Amino acid sequence: MDLNILWFILIAVLYSSFFVLEGFDFGVGILLPFLAKKDAERRALINTIGPHWDGNEVWLLTAGGATFAAFPQWYATLFSGFYLPFFLLLLALIVRGVAFEFRSKDDHPRWRALWDGCIFAGSLIASLLLGVAFANLARGVPINAQGQYAGGFFNLLNPYALLGGLATVVVFTLHGAIFLSMKTTEALLEKARGTARRLWVPTLLVLVLFTASTYYYTDILSALGVNPGVVPVLSAVAMVSVGLFLRRNRYGWAFGMSCLAIASAIVTLFMILFPRVMISSLNPAWSLTIYNAASSAKTLNVMTIVALIFVPIVLVYQGWSYWVFRKRVTADPETLIY
Repeated sequence: MDLNILWFILIAVLYSSFFVLEGFDFGVGILLPFLAKKDAERRALINTIGPHWDGNEVWLLTAGGATFAAFPQWYATLFSGFYLPFFLLLLALIVRGVAFEFRSKDDHPRWRALWDGCIFAGSLIASLLLGVAFANLARGVPINAQGQYAGGFFNLLNPYALLGGLATVVVFTLHGAIFLSMKTTEALLEKARGTARRLWVPTLLVLVLFTASTYYYTDILSALGVNPGVVPVLSAVAMVSVGLFLRRNRYGWAFGMSCLAIASAIVTLFMILFPRVMISSLNPAWSLTIYNAASSAKTLNVMTIVALIFVPIVLVYQGWSYWVFRKRVTADPETLIY
């Protein structure tokens, strides 16, 4: 295995981690106006993700930074071609982050309602745009012979990409509901459990439709990078298992299966792409790969050494933070921070 392949795998791991961890964050934000009607209940929901949301976003920043350093041509084409969607994504994340910090600065109902709306909108828009972006990576976008994006904004708003955006929204919402089933108490707990059970079937239907569309809109059948083997099957089995565990009130297992389903789906996407990183819909020969879009060997060597040192530290720290804040959150205003 050369360093180009290694960094392709590491970037896949980074994005998978981000989707798994930030996915339930977004899900909680989307569910905020529906599950919590009282201010104390909304504060309780926000406090379930309060210690984690900013740390979870680090995985996206790290993935973007790794892409820039390891595959600069991929980064340049992706961020220039997807400029407007990524700008909107960044704006949604900024507004959402500000809302977490500002909502408790004033106890006026309108003030808090404003920032609660920002948390909901930021979570929903970010979830939708991430699905649109990754669906376009699988489908392919107009890239010319110079490796530059040759399309417009509306090229990205095709039916398959929008369906991918819908898929991420419903999956993250279900993921968030299951997370809340492990982190809340009393009335909020019952609402979260009921919501998770109701969301499972619609989520499964959307995923089946998206999977079927993948065979129609992408070149998965004619230009498969690496045979994903049992990985997509594992994702499907895990998502089906979510419903079975929800019915048996095994919410820890349901959350674990939800994490596995999301991670396996992202890994499948990268396996389909390999060795490409961006597919040209104009001419397959113009696609960017892990070789024609990569940095120098020296750069990849230095990055590998840095990653071996700091990635384990980040994993230990984040694992520790989840352990420290593992207890359920009650809707008691005296115990809430946000």
